[in-house]
Amino acid sequence: MYLSWTAGRLDRLHARIDAARAALDAQLVRRASVAIELATSSLLDPAASLLLLDAAHAARQAEDEHREVAESQLSLALRAVLEEPEQVAALVAEPGGEEAVRDLTAAVRRVPMARRFHNDAVRAARAVREHRLVRYFRLAGKAPFPMAFEMDDAPPPALTPEGAPA
Repeated sequence: MYLSWTAGRLDRLHARIDAARAALDAQLVRRASVAIELATSSLLDPAASLLLLDAAHAARQAEDEHREVAESQLSLALRAVLEEPEQVAALVAEPGGEEAVRDLTAAVRRVPMARRFHNDAVRAARAVREHRLVRYFRLAGKAPFPMAFEMDDAPPPALTPEGAPA
């Protein structure tokens, strides 16, 4: 009975990982899409637009094994482009800038939460999979060993509540 319960729990944890990964992917795609919209909106100077567009496009096109690095590069590009609160304030003053900054702020703030949920689910599944009985009886079946998603997801300081322009 214990083995059956543990196998069911492990199955539920793997389903939770799949759902959390789908949510994380959706948030990463949303962040990249909003960054591409901002880069092509002519609200930024050409150099910043090119930097942001290149990083966002690379993040959207990255293969799974390179995705963490590409997403970290997008985070770095966002911080470089929106480094100062004055830059964000200038964007907000432009026509259509307030909506673009609001969308980007929402997208940037959701990525760390989605990544945290995913990594918590991975941590829980790993803890169960490391039990001796789970390994001996191969209760995980053929499910791949869950891997955490590690990336630099720090938002630009100017888009955080502490650094928001007044």
